[in-house]
Amino acid sequence: MSITAVPRGAHLTRRLIQLYVGLALYGASSALLVRAGLGLEPWGVLHQGLAERTGLSIGVVSIIVGAAVLLLWIPIRQRPGLGTVSNVFAVGIAMDGTLALVPDVRGLTAQIAVMVAGVVVNGVATGLYIAARFGPGPRDGLMTGLHLRTGRSIRLVRTLIEVAVVATGFLLGGTLGAGTVVYALAIGPLAQFFLRFFAVGKNPATETGADADAEVAETRTATEVTETGTGTQNAAGDSTAVVSAPDGGDTTVTGRTPGQAILPQ
Repeated sequence: MSITAVPRGAHLTRRLIQLYVGLALYGASSALLVRAGLGLEPWGVLHQGLAERTGLSIGVVSIIVGAAVLLLWIPIRQRPGLGTVSNVFAVGIAMDGTLALVPDVRGLTAQIAVMVAGVVVNGVATGLYIAARFGPGPRDGLMTGLHLRTGRSIRLVRTLIEVAVVATGFLLGGTLGAGTVVYALAIGPLAQFFLRFFAVGKNPATETGADADAEVAETRTATEVTETGTGTQNAAGDSTAVVSAPDGGDTTVTGRTPGQAILPQ
């Protein structure tokens, strides 16, 4: 059973809550990094740069970019899920809402505190969003889709995409700095911890032995997080696809093929 192949209706309410709380927190965490002014996550650098050039809010730019990236799924034959479509709109709306409520931060100490809070909240959001298992974000699906279609490693594809995104965003006026480095180093371990913490699974005590064993094995493999951005194989020989948080740390998701592993229900 792949991580997305959960019986219909199983823990559906909790999963939906996790999905939308996670997306809202992701947008809020990105806004905190903007207010900190010490550097954004890779796609945030691009969004901020485009916002500077177009005069649009960074949240609206995030929505437009997400929709544009989703269109790129068509030629690489990726299938969006509820989480994919929701990601396009919810993150940008939450980001603009948070920016409207949180004032500019003054002073290095306060900036560092807000930056750390943004990174930690992003890790929480990543765990909530991915553990809900409703499909990857548009930017994550682009990465894994290109990996599948080109045969290139996840590490190479992700690196090329994010270098291009960061360079373009920086040239457009996006903020690249210490926060970008802290985010890159911290998001993997944070995502790993919170993905395990928020994992949605059945109670083995209420199921048959075979179903319980399958669920336990699935939960264990689904919550592994890689910081290298490469695919691996588990003990059973199933390939493990790597997807990142809504555009953050890489997480491994087990499935029969890399394609199936990231497909929505």
